[in-house]
Amino acid sequence: MPSFMKFAAAALAVATPLVSAQTYSECNPMKATCPANKGSTESNLHFDFTKASALDQFKVSGGSIPTGSNGAEFTINKEGDAPTIVSDFYFFYGELSIEMKAAPGQGIVSSAFLQSDDLDEVDWEALGGKDNTIETNYFGKGDTTTYDRETWVDVSSPQTSFHTYTIQWSKDTINWLIDGAIVRTLNYKDAQGGARFPQTPMNIHIGIWAGGAPTNGQGTIDWAGGPTDYSKGPFSMYIKSISVKNANPAESYTWSDKSGSAESIKFTGSKAVSSRSTTTSDAATSSSSEAISSSTESPSTTAEGTSSAATTLATKTSSSSSAESTAETTAASSSGAVSASSSGASPSGSSSPSSGSTSSSGSSSESGSASGSGSSTETGSSSSSPSGSGSSTSASASASPSFNAAASVAASYLAPVSLLGLLTAMLQL
Repeated sequence: MPSFMKFAAAALAVATPLVSAQTYSECNPMKATCPANKGSTESNLHFDFTKASALDQFKVSGGSIPTGSNGAEFTINKEGDAPTIVSDFYFFYGELSIEMKAAPGQGIVSSAFLQSDDLDEVDWEALGGKDNTIETNYFGKGDTTTYDRETWVDVSSPQTSFHTYTIQWSKDTINWLIDGAIVRTLNYKDAQGGARFPQTPMNIHIGIWAGGAPTNGQGTIDWAGGPTDYSKGPFSMYIKSISVKNANPAESYTWSDKSGSAESIKFTGSKAVSSRSTTTSDAATSSSSEAISSSTESPSTTAEGTSSAATTLATKTSSSSSAESTAETTAASSSGAVSASSSGASPSGSSSPSSGSTSSSGSSSESGSASGSGSSTETGSSSSSPSGSGSSTSASASASPSFNAAASVAASYLAPVSLLGLLTAMLQL
């Protein structure tokens, strides 16, 4: 069933002012150059909707949403009502848990879902005419050519009891859980080989709407359980709390191309590094990172390593995100250029994330190449301008003038000494 996405299209078609279900994109990055998505630098976020302040990070539309002992109240009093909240931040992989009591009423739909600007979507939807089941669904890149992805799972009294509905989202799988128990799993390869797997930053959408409204298509009305009788209202759903585990905290997410792929997403202002991630930073700028992770707090790849003792020169750089890297080389320029080798991470200005290993041509502030013994390699070729977000050290193929001068002095001094020693040895023979 098309679910909330189909309803949004119908709502826009009839231009119902009070219906502002956010299942469309104001700017689709696959079709246009769009602003970066606002992220969150927090790894864990919790919103207690028994307090009105919990709404501060959400946009409210489609009707008023009071808060109280049961949390935020989403109510349909009449045709056209569709109170909705949308988070003002996005996150890129992690976990969303919503403590919800669904609304009763034929044709009434209680929705909680994640959605990206290119219309990736992961859904929970409860129908008011069914008090023993709830729907899971997903969409990739807004593809509604088929409606064969939904499943219905059993749940006890969703309209009279609060349950915790969770979405666990990683680059490899999506799990739907009810009260901590997995009820469905989607693997990346099972979504058209990954082409329709949700894989771009998403924000949180919560709302109630009338699937049985007369303005909807007959297919939507039938799916929702039949026409809505508004005289039997009001119909209310409640959200007591929302919790987010943010796998890849960042100030923002930028779409570097129009592919809609996870690899196209670039991070800025990241304060945390998750597993299988690459973080780079410049002391003069905020850090930039690109990461894909199925873990929220397991940084197996960090920009912190120690080079071996058998080096001629070591250069240490420190970033604003507290990541440290110690590089080694046999020669360095007067500007501190080195060819770096670090354990588990490699500096990069704009590397793209991937599963397992990462390879990209960077547009960072390093010139040369850097390789890590972990799972990623990047090669860059640009100026060592401080405006870049990469490491403040640059790779160079030749030794610096100061190094050459020192070598010449040493050679001039050591040559006579070596000759004198040789003559002494011959005389002793």
